[in-house]
Amino acid sequence: MATFSRRTFMLAATALGVFAVAGTAAIAQVPALKQKDKYKVGFAQTESNNPWRIAQTASMKAEAEKHGYQLVYTDAAGSAAKQVADVNSMIAQGVDVIFLAPREEKPLIPAVMAAKKAGIPVILLDRSVDPSLAKAGQDYLTFIGSDFILEGQRVAEWLAKNANGKTKIIELEGTTGSSPANDRKKGFDDTIKAAGGFEIVASQSGDFARDKGRQVAEALLQAHPDADIIYAHNDEMAIGAISAIEAAGKVPGKDILVLSIDGGKEAVQAVVDGKIAAVVECNPRFGPKAFETMARYAKGEKIEPKLINDDKFYDSSNAKDELANAY
Repeated sequence: MATFSRRTFMLAATALGVFAVAGTAAIAQVPALKQKDKYKVGFAQTESNNPWRIAQTASMKAEAEKHGYQLVYTDAAGSAAKQVADVNSMIAQGVDVIFLAPREEKPLIPAVMAAKKAGIPVILLDRSVDPSLAKAGQDYLTFIGSDFILEGQRVAEWLAKNANGKTKIIELEGTTGSSPANDRKKGFDDTIKAAGGFEIVASQSGDFARDKGRQVAEALLQAHPDADIIYAHNDEMAIGAISAIEAAGKVPGKDILVLSIDGGKEAVQAVVDGKIAAVVECNPRFGPKAFETMARYAKGEKIEPKLINDDKFYDSSNAKDELANAY
């Protein structure tokens, strides 16, 4: 009888312990941010090898300077491991808040959790982290950026209406494991499949880089000489693909349609020149909204789990008029 009672007690205690842990996890919140005149702010950038990233960094630095805040800036140079180390360094330096542009969805989870444990709120910029491992409003404050799935959908919808008989698609994917690459692929692939009449003959990562995009496009064009559409997940790879098309003795915009996402000035100029058919903008000017969101949180306002930027669309109908406004 005594043994049964002790066992029953132990089981009950274990259950209560599990409930307590679960309850603690359930009520865990993003660390608070005190209102102050001046802040020490971290910005962990993923890389600076393209105009989009450079524009984003310039916007963040300009806004920090405007408010008179100290900005601790790091560049992970395309390494998720370095970016985790960069965030840990910011934690050690005692920043008040961290703006993080996570290179990949899963590898940056430890950085988000380390900041939370240290009592520092994290705001994700332009890329997210795996939602099954970290949640907005609980592990980090919010995600500010574009709707990447919608970007892919908008490209596919334009193509479905303007393909003019072209049907065979090469897809140049972004960095493997990154949220924009995952979502821009899903948005495009699902929509173009639903449209019918198209075939994605090859899909491979060009790592969001111009030269890598060129190399991958060259190889895929050789393997699929009948391909007549290239959809690139960003401008850099699209511009690299244009070089590959020309090297193959074909005319971009005529023999092969090129479609892109980002909307930098060079790509919009390529639309004007007829080399790129259409581009969905992904606005890189994050500074104003990022620091406004930080201020709202410090005042105690409830912050939405996602703050979506408005993005333009460029094709032959408006590219010339909009060129001056592109980043």
